[in-house]
Amino acid sequence: MKFTVVTGLSGSGKTQVLKFLEDHGYFCIDNLPPVLIPKLTELFFSTNGKFEKIAIVIDMRVGEMINELLDNLNSLKEKGYNYTMLFVNANDDVLVKRYKETRHAHPIESDGGLLGSIRLERKMLEKIYNEADYVINTSALTIAQLHEKLKNIYLDGEDDESKIKVDIIPFGFKYGLPLDADLVFDVRCFPNPFYVPELKEKNGNDKEVQEFVMKSPQTQKFYKQMYEMVFDLLPLYYTEGKQSVTIAIGCTGGKHRSVTLANKLGEALIKDGYIVSIIYRDIEKGKK
Repeated sequence: MKFTVVTGLSGSGKTQVLKFLEDHGYFCIDNLPPVLIPKLTELFFSTNGKFEKIAIVIDMRVGEMINELLDNLNSLKEKGYNYTMLFVNANDDVLVKRYKETRHAHPIESDGGLLGSIRLERKMLEKIYNEADYVINTSALTIAQLHEKLKNIYLDGEDDESKIKVDIIPFGFKYGLPLDADLVFDVRCFPNPFYVPELKEKNGNDKEVQEFVMKSPQTQKFYKQMYEMVFDLLPLYYTEGKQSVTIAIGCTGGKHRSVTLANKLGEALIKDGYIVSIIYRDIEKGKK
């Protein structure tokens, strides 16, 4: 079991770290009192693999109990439990700016104002900082850059853009655009099976419709370009931290052309190793 403790300065970016870990399969607990660590760890390890990845965030929100963190972690080592600790850090001026922008209250009250509270917290966390296995300073990092550092620490060779989930939605423009689409392709310019009597009542899941749609050289050229674009873009989405991408392909009614091309794209991406779902939003609605 992978077990990690995330701590650090308030406002340094622990929430973003927690979101990253959740997206990568960690069972996350935020703001846990340190005294509960030993017993909780024993419970997790006794579940016979039900919890493979655990992340616990402990910071100054627990107040003076933060001073108990290292003692409780040392008790884990004595019992043979392995863990890693990440300390998330940021420069004082950056933390002041973040607090001014969010207008959140700092968990420590100090006569020295916000900057005094930040400096007091830094002093209180000094021993924990020195014991951390990893330290990330987020002062100059974008979210994507933070994710790259986290991948290097936590994924340990597991990083693979093919783990991104791809939802493909064939739809009809007459019923409106899918609101959650990241990419939208319009295929209304290609030959329409609706006007072929023997194909009108069929849909893009039927072989006859697929053959009709794909026999057009223009459709074949478009599909090739669409696939190449999607194939090139998915790793970039993953690098930016997206865990899922929604691709919408629209024709007039969402029954023939869009379904055919969605199926073809989905099959290709599955062969490439992606996790693909095809959502036939309008296939039963329209006749065109």
